[in-house]
Amino acid sequence: MNNCLAASSRRTTRLMPPTKRILRRPYSLTAWLTAIAAWREQRRFRWALKRMAKDNPHLIDDIGLTDSQAEEEIAKLPFWQR
Repeated sequence: MNNCLAASSRRTTRLMPPTKRILRRPYSLTAWLTAIAAWREQRRFRWALKRMAKDNPHLIDDIGLTDSQAEEEIAKLPFWQR
């Protein structure tokens, strides 16, 4: 007797029912909060870099940036904050 059908029916019974499956949410609350926190940190860094470039331009070399890199980062601020 051929057991091919019997083996395939056993495999289907091992599938998890829909209630037990793990649902992935690509845009979970944690992902959004992490992204917002990163945006705020970038904004604070750019704002501090702008003040450093204005008040103490010699310190930009100490943090490992060139003047052109600092200007590029400052340019990413919204136009009303530049």
